[in-house]
Amino acid sequence: MAASRTKTILRWALTVFMVGAGANHFINPDMYLAMMPPQLPAHGALVVISGIFEILGGLGLVLPQTRRLAAWGLIALFVCVFPANLNMALHGLPLNGHPLPAWALWGRLPLQGVLIAWAFWFTRPD
Repeated sequence: MAASRTKTILRWALTVFMVGAGANHFINPDMYLAMMPPQLPAHGALVVISGIFEILGGLGLVLPQTRRLAAWGLIALFVCVFPANLNMALHGLPLNGHPLPAWALWGRLPLQGVLIAWAFWFTRPD
């Protein structure tokens, strides 16, 4: 029972986190544009698309019927945004105009693995 309750709480936490992060793509797009590797095309479109999929993925975790698909979609999204986080670390890019120490920029990279594992939990039956 306690494990089920913990999983529910963490699912809602990921839902709120993803919807908030996705909404931030539209509130503060310049932050995400600054992270984009120059090799990728259509930076503005990619920021919008990733924001939409963050919101959809987060909301998809709410319903049992969409939960597994949403979790797999979030995993794919986390893999897709990894190059932007790597670009930040490689080039010492600021986050939202604020410089971060190198340890923080590089520390964000393993966070992608944590997010993938977190989403993966919701691909499994309750």
